[in-house]
Amino acid sequence: MKLLKILGLLALCVAAWPSMAQTNTSRDYPNHPIKMVIPYAAGGPMDFIGRTLGPRLAQSLGQPLVIDNRAGAGGAIGTDVVAKSAPDGYTLLNTSSSHASLPVVSASLPYDPIKDFTPITLVANSVGFVVAARPDLPVKNLKELLADAKANPGKYTFGSGGVGNVMHFAGEFLSTSADVKMTHVPFKGVSQSLNDLVAGRIDFVIGAPTAVLPLVKAGKLKALAITARKRWSELPDVPTIDEAAVKGFVYTPWYGFWFPAGVPAEHVTRMRNEVNKLLEDPDIKRAFAEQGFATVGSSSAEFSKVIVDEIAMNKKLATRVDFTQ
Repeated sequence: MKLLKILGLLALCVAAWPSMAQTNTSRDYPNHPIKMVIPYAAGGPMDFIGRTLGPRLAQSLGQPLVIDNRAGAGGAIGTDVVAKSAPDGYTLLNTSSSHASLPVVSASLPYDPIKDFTPITLVANSVGFVVAARPDLPVKNLKELLADAKANPGKYTFGSGGVGNVMHFAGEFLSTSADVKMTHVPFKGVSQSLNDLVAGRIDFVIGAPTAVLPLVKAGKLKALAITARKRWSELPDVPTIDEAAVKGFVYTPWYGFWFPAGVPAEHVTRMRNEVNKLLEDPDIKRAFAEQGFATVGSSSAEFSKVIVDEIAMNKKLATRVDFTQ
């Protein structure tokens, strides 16, 4: 009888071992540095988000958070790095709503934007992108630019961080909404597009406030409009596109974090909780607001719905626009 009891206890221990091991693994997470992949060149809005949250996340998680900029292919190269990383919670994707636009314009992506990733949280919404032009562009406002573009199809060039990048979609959305034809010029990242804009090699960009504002304030660019529903407090004299030229126009990009598919749910929950706590911090909210972001924070399921809905919207736009380059 005693032997049977001992054998029974042993069987229970063996059965419980996987869950005990998983619990211990969860408690140990993280136990070495985490890599945050940003699939664009340094200097853009994702850089700001990563470098603002990164040190605080490292502190709360107890491990360093290393930022890795992997630019190229409109964000596909860095995104693919994350998709193919081990699902252990040590590789994090920090990108924008370009994650939902790139799949629409590129049929040959080496990853699936839904199946190959686990959404962690929606981090922030933009207060709107700024339509910023080179200072010597011979138009006074957006209405004049669009009128001239309508009379001269293809005359004006706009830059973006790459084909399928959120800046690209913003430009094409403006073109279709205003019924004009403008020429897209893709770059490897936001910084490169702004460098060429300041140098006068392209006419305008529709870029993130965090990247455009310093150049506007320095007089190196002129702001024509903002894509949001209301004006931005940092540029109170700059009208919305709805006010300036195209009634009903609104385009507000978003930013978020993902893990590769298959990361343990406990790790996803831990990361989401730590990020969302930071997004409630008044200092973080203030820093984000100054750069044109509204902090959000969400569940994985809520963020997943945002992604799916955005892909559906972008597919509708793609039926009206030739995105081939």
